[in-house]
Amino acid sequence: MIKNYIKIAWRSIFSNKFYTAINILGLSAGLVVGIFLMLWIQDELSFDRFHKNERVIYKIGIEGGTGISKKIFENIIAPVGTVAKKEIPEVKDAVRIFKIGDAPIKYKEKRFIEKSFAFVDPSYFSVFSFPLIQGNKQLPFPDNNSIIITASTARRYFGDENAIGKTVTIGVDELCVVSGIIADYPENSSMQFQVLLPISRFNEQAYIKKKTTYDNKTYLSSMDMDWSSFSFETYLMLTPHANLTALTQKLQQVHERNKPEDTPVPYVAQPLSQVHLYHMDGSDGGIGTVHIFIGVALMILVIASINYINLSTARSLYRAKEVGIRKIIGAGRKELFFQFILETTMLFLFAVAIALTVIFIFLPLFNSFSGKQLSLHINQINLWCYILILLVGTLLLVSIYPAFLLSTFDPIQVLKGNLGIKKSSFRKVLVILQFTVSIVLITMTLVIGRQLEFIRSKNLGYEKSHIFSVPMGPKMGQHFDAIKNELLKNEGISDVIRLGRDMVYGGDATGDNDWEGKPAKSNLWFNITHSDQHTLDFFKIKLLEGRNFTGSLADSTHFIINETAVREMGLKNPIGTRLRIRTVPGTIIGVVKDFNYASVRQKIEPIVFKFNPKDAWQLYIKTNENKTVAAIHVMEQVWKQYYNDMPFTYNFLDESYQKLYTTDQKQGTIFNFFAIITILISCLGLLGLCTYTAKVKTKEIGIRKVLGATVFNIIQMLNKEFFILVIIANIIAIPIALYFATNWLQEFAFRTTLPISVFFLSGILTLLITLLTVSFQSIKAAIVNPVNSLRDE
Repeated sequence: MIKNYIKIAWRSIFSNKFYTAINILGLSAGLVVGIFLMLWIQDELSFDRFHKNERVIYKIGIEGGTGISKKIFENIIAPVGTVAKKEIPEVKDAVRIFKIGDAPIKYKEKRFIEKSFAFVDPSYFSVFSFPLIQGNKQLPFPDNNSIIITASTARRYFGDENAIGKTVTIGVDELCVVSGIIADYPENSSMQFQVLLPISRFNEQAYIKKKTTYDNKTYLSSMDMDWSSFSFETYLMLTPHANLTALTQKLQQVHERNKPEDTPVPYVAQPLSQVHLYHMDGSDGGIGTVHIFIGVALMILVIASINYINLSTARSLYRAKEVGIRKIIGAGRKELFFQFILETTMLFLFAVAIALTVIFIFLPLFNSFSGKQLSLHINQINLWCYILILLVGTLLLVSIYPAFLLSTFDPIQVLKGNLGIKKSSFRKVLVILQFTVSIVLITMTLVIGRQLEFIRSKNLGYEKSHIFSVPMGPKMGQHFDAIKNELLKNEGISDVIRLGRDMVYGGDATGDNDWEGKPAKSNLWFNITHSDQHTLDFFKIKLLEGRNFTGSLADSTHFIINETAVREMGLKNPIGTRLRIRTVPGTIIGVVKDFNYASVRQKIEPIVFKFNPKDAWQLYIKTNENKTVAAIHVMEQVWKQYYNDMPFTYNFLDESYQKLYTTDQKQGTIFNFFAIITILISCLGLLGLCTYTAKVKTKEIGIRKVLGATVFNIIQMLNKEFFILVIIANIIAIPIALYFATNWLQEFAFRTTLPISVFFLSGILTLLITLLTVSFQSIKAAIVNPVNSLRDE
């Protein structure tokens, strides 16, 4: 019996190769998109879940600031980790991480700029599941001169040699000995450090040798005494079933006991598994995109299923007499239902095979434009289970309704020529659903593109074109004036300044401030820019009130603030107002127009320019148009005069700004690609319904042509119905698209507008796509000889 079912199913599938090809193409496309999106979603949700202690590891933050500067600080003070481990029973262990970004490393003649340096506690290797390939997990850093590097970093420097015990030079002249090799970080890890140094080394350099002070009176001998520097990511490993509310209250009590002037200072704890997708306040840090892609994946699979159902329904016209005859000779409804389920399953297996082949072939390409390193191996049991659930769910969706419809035909009515399926309301609803989804996706594609273009073209309030930056070490800092004069001799360079802030990624900030009339409960935070008298002119930042720095000694007690700072401070006449930043009392001498010194996702916060050239660490060079290459070459020669053993690196300001939105651009590309696939699948469904309609109206078309209807009249008659369906879909889709577009744009503090033209354009595009799709079948039906049409009936 089963063999006979399979034989009939095989014949049925290949009896009409055109429809079979369309069915397989539609299902394959839907499955490819669904599985690709599932791989992306699964990767995003898997971040940091590979740690053995993941369920009991929490990142600690501190609520601070008031007004627009109110936020949760993800970097907190160093003593918290140490005190929590000693005094709070729920805390089993603690890890502090101090990130220092990029730094040069030298081994013999090999020199590299390594990405992502960090100082860490030794407990880093016991709290987290980052395996040491070589080295002592119990004593990873034997002394302050120890260094641990990743396996790939070790191969770059030492090849096949044993790296343990090798001496490398960090920066200019800091010698370190390799004490361990850590396995390369998994791609789904929030931490991606190439080089790890003991945090005790940072303590030695910043506190013991440098003698950190905030009031020029009291010198801190240890980072564990510094309750002011918010610089350390801190993770606590808790006992099972620890009460988080009680924990954060105890942390707050510890802090307020050691620094009463900070009272109140609420603490928050974030599960490690949420660090990648959520901000510390629980707001969207990427989970919104995951939810959108989940919705897109489900919608595409539903559309692919609807496409198959519509085509199967259209094909039912050709199977009706077969069903009637088989029922008359004894076939039961259950047998027919099973037969049609088997046909769908076989066809579906063809689609699955094609989809998996496409996925394996194009996975590297998908990785390249998604920025992921996704893989699909036979031993990934959990992943294959998800894929199996997806496949079975789709199979059930596409098979049940067509099989039920075909198995319920009345044999007597069918043989009389009455198919009993003239009512096509259900199929029309499915087409409306398909195009509603397509219109929403088209609209979202236009909105995403519009926002990305807004970001690219937005006037940030400062000049960023033809400017590149170079890190300025101590040697260069001591000879800045000489370097500037030498650089300005080159005709390709128009200006040079030094700055104690990265114009894109930020820098120093503080809540330690006071001013005349400051409210008692105010805890306003300022972003600090250490600058000289040339900064505003260099970046063309507009001065609204007061004056600029002059470069005199008196400027060391002068401040320039932005409009937001004036508003948040509640000042009506800011010029001349007394202001203290940390231990420096001074006077506000100028107000600049607000400018975007961070991502457009963030609101502009208070910023203060402090005349403090000696703390500048970044060199900015403005080049003349078409002479940038020569300017970079000159700067490289100057660099080699001071740091001949260190690689020369530079960053263009406009490129650094665009890198802030790399993730948005990649996700936009993914969204655009899948939106196109969705539209194509919808067109296949529309083609199926058009075929069905043309077949049902074959006799009507023949009669109309005999009575004098032209080909254009026939095409107009057939197309009219589908245009009405698309117009209905537009009416339904517009408020849905408006809702999703508005919600997505809410993630940006500065965003594009949503003019009616966006929705009008998506509607026009959909109508054009509909016209192209249905006209093919309409023209084919309209040019048929009416004699043949009537004879066929």
